[in-house]
Amino acid sequence: MGIKNIGFIGTGIMGAAMAGHLLEAGFNVSVYNRTKAKAEGLLAKGAQWRESPGACAKGQDVVITIVGYPKDVEEVYLGEDGILANAKAGAYVVDMTTSSPILAEKIFACAQEKGIHAVDAPVTGGDTGAKNATLSILVGGEESSFAALKPVFSVMGTNLVYMGAAGAGQKAKACNQIAIAGALAGACEAYAYAQASGIDLEKTYQAISAGAAGSFQMSNVVRRGLDGDFEPGFMLKHFGKDLAIGTETSAAYGTALPVLAQVLGEVRQMERLGEGNKGTQALLQYYGLK
Repeated sequence: MGIKNIGFIGTGIMGAAMAGHLLEAGFNVSVYNRTKAKAEGLLAKGAQWRESPGACAKGQDVVITIVGYPKDVEEVYLGEDGILANAKAGAYVVDMTTSSPILAEKIFACAQEKGIHAVDAPVTGGDTGAKNATLSILVGGEESSFAALKPVFSVMGTNLVYMGAAGAGQKAKACNQIAIAGALAGACEAYAYAQASGIDLEKTYQAISAGAAGSFQMSNVVRRGLDGDFEPGFMLKHFGKDLAIGTETSAAYGTALPVLAQVLGEVRQMERLGEGNKGTQALLQYYGLK
């Protein structure tokens, strides 16, 4: 059976661009978002509005979600008017939120009981990757589901990686965010040192960004902050959520991640100061960058 009809739940910064690519590729897309205004651009392009997660799931070949927090994922999948209560047998349900691997395993088991194929497929690449359809998509679940969903994934991303059983995609995404935490904080500390020692920040960027110290975080995220742009490609509060997932599950897996814990503390401090809606480049401000 070919995939034609897709329900898409969560049309924020990432989801709106991703759903837009699916529309452009010729899929019939139905959408739901808690704030309908965030879906208006998609509706203007031909998407169909649905009044609830359950309504958005009904009759679809594939249902995709990219929402905020694990509690939101649990609600849209397992709630009374949720996806699993309404999706048809044989449908594929795809959570692209960065969420808990333990929750992904629970959703997979509940879906399996209903004859529904569940995968966890968090993404990396930020707003730029979503807009350019160059996301990395990290997939956990049955390999046959990954194969069936490739025509959908390939519309939104270019690096499609099957990681293993249910939850494996979320575990890989945690690895990604753990690596980012150190890279981002390290870049921020470099410019804090430059400022404190009295050397020019722009010259410092020119001197170190193209060499061994260079990174995606320095060139694409910290660069925005150095230019005074703190608009979110990825919100600091959502980064905090991701780091918390890594911290909590690493304890469950019996490993200590001190750098992750330190950066999470820095992000939480910025959130307490009311800066959580800024982009992750706002971590520069934690270090006193002016």
